[in-house]
Amino acid sequence: MAAKLTREAMRAARALLGKSIQDMASAIGVGPNTLLLVERGERVRASTEAKIISALDRLGVEIVGGDVTGATLRLQPEAEA
Repeated sequence: MAAKLTREAMRAARALLGKSIQDMASAIGVGPNTLLLVERGERVRASTEAKIISALDRLGVEIVGGDVTGATLRLQPEAEA
């Protein structure tokens, strides 16, 4: 089961990428107000949550769960010479 996109996970993902709300929203393809809702812990549509998680995955960030929910930055494989 995939981890839930919590406010802590969204904040962590944004911090890992070093992006402002505006830049993150643009990279994901949602409005900044949508990300503000997530970061305040408010509900968004399931389809919107899935879109955010998918976009974060493409950006190299994985939402993780367990005892706590957060985000981790995946190391990109080195290009072969």
